[in-house]
Amino acid sequence: MTVMATKFTPEVLLSAPRRSPAVPNSTGTLALFSVSQYSFESHSKDYAIKVLDIKSRQSTQLFDNSTYTEPTWISETEFIFLKNEESKTSLLVADATKPGSEPYEVATFNTSISNIKAKDIGNGTIAFAATAPTTSSGELLNSEDEKKPLSSGKVYTSLFVRHWDSYVSKHRQGLFYGALKKEGNYFRLQDRNLINALAGTKLECPVPPFGDASDYDIGKEGIVFVSKDPELNPALWTKTDLYYVPLKTFTEANPPHPQIIKTGELQGYSGVPVFSHDGTKVVFKRMRNRQYESDKWRLLLIPNIKDLSNVQEFYKTEDGEGAWDLRPEGIVWSNDDKKLYVTAEKEGRQLLFKLPSNPLEAKELPQPLTKEGAVTDFHNLSRDDGRLFLTSTSLIDNSSYSIIDPESKELGLISSSSKEGKSFGLTKNQVDEFWFKGAGDYQAHALVVKPSNFDSNKKYPLAFLIHGGPQGAWGQSWSTRWNPAVFAEQGYVAVMPNPTGSTGYGQKFTDGIKEDWGGRPYNDLVNCFEHIADNIPYIDTDNAVALGASYGGYMINWIQGHPLGRKFKALVCHDGIFSTMSNWSTEELFFPSHDFGGTLWENREGYARWDPAAFAANWATPQLVIHSELDYRLPISEGLAAFNTLQTRGVPSRILIFPDENHWVLKPENSLVWHKEVLGWINKWTGLDTTGLAGDTEDLSI
Repeated sequence: MTVMATKFTPEVLLSAPRRSPAVPNSTGTLALFSVSQYSFESHSKDYAIKVLDIKSRQSTQLFDNSTYTEPTWISETEFIFLKNEESKTSLLVADATKPGSEPYEVATFNTSISNIKAKDIGNGTIAFAATAPTTSSGELLNSEDEKKPLSSGKVYTSLFVRHWDSYVSKHRQGLFYGALKKEGNYFRLQDRNLINALAGTKLECPVPPFGDASDYDIGKEGIVFVSKDPELNPALWTKTDLYYVPLKTFTEANPPHPQIIKTGELQGYSGVPVFSHDGTKVVFKRMRNRQYESDKWRLLLIPNIKDLSNVQEFYKTEDGEGAWDLRPEGIVWSNDDKKLYVTAEKEGRQLLFKLPSNPLEAKELPQPLTKEGAVTDFHNLSRDDGRLFLTSTSLIDNSSYSIIDPESKELGLISSSSKEGKSFGLTKNQVDEFWFKGAGDYQAHALVVKPSNFDSNKKYPLAFLIHGGPQGAWGQSWSTRWNPAVFAEQGYVAVMPNPTGSTGYGQKFTDGIKEDWGGRPYNDLVNCFEHIADNIPYIDTDNAVALGASYGGYMINWIQGHPLGRKFKALVCHDGIFSTMSNWSTEELFFPSHDFGGTLWENREGYARWDPAAFAANWATPQLVIHSELDYRLPISEGLAAFNTLQTRGVPSRILIFPDENHWVLKPENSLVWHKEVLGWINKWTGLDTTGLAGDTEDLSI
């Protein structure tokens, strides 16, 4: 599973090995990870579980089986993992020091389980937990026992009807627990049974559609988990609460009813609950606004899990805004439970920070331990070592493992799957950035990726990439969907601005897009384009294209109807909004309610003000439209309406439709077509070479 490329192409991007985060064992000697790789020759994906010897930096393949997933340590050398088959999942155990040895089965379940966790809680017991679909009574759902209806009709009397890419069913995800103990030389699941901690409640974990194992944690005192407030409509409100289920043995047949943790005026999303090593404390994060998915996360501590009335906020201020103006993401306790390590986005980087675990001792704002790239996962190196094991990516490297000393900030690379970009023909010298004057009294930021054969004496066409969200940001991280290096290696200078609404530049900057979708963000982009034209001589703004997806797609349609649209030779809109007046066809209705200042009938003028369709009479720039039929967040009618408008106006245009994709294009063959269509379209208008960029698609034009 290696790749070496003289030129970074879409094929190289999509066929390169993809490594999961690596997780070290308790002694910091070995680290488990998985690797997947797609082959365009066989049209299949390989999957392997590997172990990294941290001292020698050599990895060994343990299994090469696409049905094996989620390797998780349960001892210094042993780990559990799942074997996924059509209608059942088996829990297996293997030894990482014995490559090629046959795993043994602990239990098999006639359903699909996932998001497994395991923790040693003493007395020879490994607490185990997983999530799985349930019946209406809270039992594990056996899909084979379901009665298949003769009709495809679906009737709903409440929201959601559909969510992300599927119609909502009556089934929910349950959070199941059990206990593993050794009997002789083998671990066994006690009572051969898993128990649903949420049975008899209206609660669900993880939170759909993107919830995962970070939505819960297990410790010596039980389980903490996040769930939507069952009394609020999930399509209209973001409120999720943290709950606690006290457990001692993880074999309790009748678990106590989940206890809610109340957090005063903080009423929004909750996330990433993590038990301390001693099991007595829990740290988690929460937002304030219960109808705003991109509010600022606040760090919270439960100092004693047996006293849920005492919840303390880090960096709390009297005005309720919080002194730390970043958004904490991942959380890890230090070995002695005296410090917390937290990742947070800052100015295009995902950095690692350190702070005291006691809010009363957190007087000074956290300072970053890392400087560049994106830390995507991290763990204590071992139970006796104060260093941390990091998994990171960057704009030129898709996976690296390293060790950092939090005291000296010394960072040492252990392994890079792309040899720090060299396997792709990429180098750090290609990455740059600049700041430019925003539309108000502030500076805005943009990242830059240049071709690997860059010559400062030449001029390169501009690929102007606009991110989605809109409360998101371009960062120094790897992506297999929108990868700036793909455009750079075609001969463009890719510029990725982070205008008003972007995250990582303070909450006020993020919130500034509310009720102003086509205002300050658009003017920031205008200023960015002008800054490039006036200050960066190697970029040819007379030969420029603009591309965007989701909110970036909305902005492409908005730009198309405004003066900036005439600055580009061609545009690409992926899953963008054609008309804000139809935005109530989406599923998470809290999103337009917040961003447009109310419902459609409460603030119709607010929706109409930023409607790209209102300026369709100005559309004139050649445009490629891409949309997917399983995109229920932005239904395909938005893409069709944009294409219909372009065609009726006689504007050169093309539409690419994926019947089997959602808001993202994920299948490798489809993704390759996406890349070839996009690159072929923009190259056509900028005059770059389009050789080899014909998409493998059926042309159905009349």
